[in-house]
Amino acid sequence: MKLYSAPMPAPNPRRVRIFLAEKGLAVTEEFLDFAKREHKGETHRRRNSLGQVPTLELEDQTTISESVAICRYFEALQPQPPMFGRTPFEQAEVEMWTRRVEFVLTQPVGNFWRHAHPRTSALLTQYKDFGESNREGWNRAVAWLDRELEGRSFIAGDSFTIADVCALTTVDFAAWIGLPVAPELARLSDWRAKVSARPSAKA
Repeated sequence: MKLYSAPMPAPNPRRVRIFLAEKGLAVTEEFLDFAKREHKGETHRRRNSLGQVPTLELEDQTTISESVAICRYFEALQPQPPMFGRTPFEQAEVEMWTRRVEFVLTQPVGNFWRHAHPRTSALLTQYKDFGESNREGWNRAVAWLDRELEGRSFIAGDSFTIADVCALTTVDFAAWIGLPVAPELARLSDWRAKVSARPSAKA
C-alpha cells in the first residue's frame, strides 16, 4: 500500500504519520508537490476526487481518504495499542472528542489559513476581514480546551488517542500560521509539551 501525502507542516498527513508511529507500522509514503499542484492533477483526482491528501492506496488500487478514516483502517489492522478507545464508552468518548477538536478547534484555523494567510492568497478569493475574525474564534477554542483539560492527562480519558493526535497537529499548524496558544493557558501548554515529547510527534 502507499500513502499519498505532504510533508510538514501539513496537519492532516501528519495525523496519519503520528498514528502509524504509535502503532509501530511502516507504510510507503509519497509526497505530492503542492507548489506544482500535483494534488489537484488528474492523476491524483482519480484517487481522491477532492484533490486532497492524505489518501491511502491499497494493493488492489482502492483508496481511502480523510485522515481519521485512514487511521481507523490501521486501527482495525493493528488494534494495539488502542487509539480509538477500548470499551464502548471509551470509543464513544474518543469519537466525541475527535469531533469536537475538528469542529471547535480546527474550523477557525482552516478559515484563517484560507482567508487571512498570504500563502493561500493566490489560490482563492480571500475575505480578509472574515479570515482575521477567526483569531477570536481560535482564542475562544483554545481557552475552552484549556478548561476541559483540568484533571485530565489526555483529551479523551487516561491514554493517548486519535483525539490527541488531531489536537496536536491542529495546535502546531495554528502556531505555524500565526495563531499561537496564549502562555496563560497552562493546562493546554502542559498537555502540548507532554504529547510533543512522544517520539511519534516527530513524524
